[in-house]
Amino acid sequence: MKFTSMKNIGGAILGLLLLLGTVVVSGTTTQAQYPYPNQNQSRRQRQAEAQRQAEIQRQAEIQRQAQLRNGGWNRSNTRRGRNWDGYGNNGGSNELRQTALNAGYNEGNRAGRNDRRSGRYDPSRSSAYRNANKDYNSRLGDRYAYQQYFRAAFENGYSDGYNGY
Repeated sequence: MKFTSMKNIGGAILGLLLLLGTVVVSGTTTQAQYPYPNQNQSRRQRQAEAQRQAEIQRQAEIQRQAQLRNGGWNRSNTRRGRNWDGYGNNGGSNELRQTALNAGYNEGNRAGRNDRRSGRYDPSRSSAYRNANKDYNSRLGDRYAYQQYFRAAFENGYSDGYNGY
């Protein structure tokens, strides 16, 4: 009888040790899989920083492209045209010139602001640029001269609108 009770006690001890060993091993396995509790948070921070850097580089590239489109020149320093205002002398009356410059700049500014939202810089895509006849009246004079002034002003207005001026 003593032997059976020793057998039962030994079996119970063996069972407890087996259970204890299983608990210890499973706990260390879990610990090995996730050694750092904030690992996901630091990964998200690295991803956010990489996205910020990519956005900064994208904005720098947009500005570089704008400078290339302007030929690297600052428009305010160019002295062309009859008033040194940067627009060439395409002939026509002063009224034709001013009407075309005002209408072209305003239409270009509007188109540039719209295209800034989409992130696409292309002034020639606008129908107003292609037609170049907004506010034109035959009493002003030569249509070709009007279109030349209009398109020059449209490009300046487009650039200003696209860049947020």
